[in-house]
Amino acid sequence: MQSLSQAVSRVAAVTSNYCFKTSGLYRTIHSTAAVNMPIKVGEKLPSVELFEGNPGNKVNIADAVKGKRVVIFGVPGAFTPGCSKTHLPGYVSRADEIKAKNVAEIICVSVNDPFVMGAWGESNGAQGKVRMLADTSAAFTKAVDLDFDLTAVLGSVRSKRYAMLVDDGVVKALEVEPDNTGLTCSTADTFVKNL
Repeated sequence: MQSLSQAVSRVAAVTSNYCFKTSGLYRTIHSTAAVNMPIKVGEKLPSVELFEGNPGNKVNIADAVKGKRVVIFGVPGAFTPGCSKTHLPGYVSRADEIKAKNVAEIICVSVNDPFVMGAWGESNGAQGKVRMLADTSAAFTKAVDLDFDLTAVLGSVRSKRYAMLVDDGVVKALEVEPDNTGLTCSTADTFVKNL
């Protein structure tokens, strides 16, 4: 009879490097699955529904980026200090400059409800500059492996802080904050170099 450790090793060897299809996107699952493997440059965005303004207004992110260059940035939470003082205002204030670089839209994604995202965008003057999309169940955030557990602080799984350039659904540049929440590589001032 084999020991428990031998059985675990055998299962890990059998399941290592298998690909599983999730929402039209193949992702490789390794035996070291505890380590997050965020979406990579060259991969397509998954087809996931987000919400804009209210729960009745669904936006499929794959459809929203089809045929155009789009900047998407993710934040841990609407109305939180770093997000409200620096991250969102930076993209709002530099929206014209960013869009002048052949970027059709700028999209902000956060694991919040659509009413909160709408109110946060309104309070920051985002109308016509940055689309505010709510990832209510973190489905998109988890699909691109940019989630992390902030239950103790913000009550749920939230998004890491990141910025990505997407061209016709394919990620062309991705900057994820090394500590998940900092304000270095994903701010508008820094990310503009990727455009």
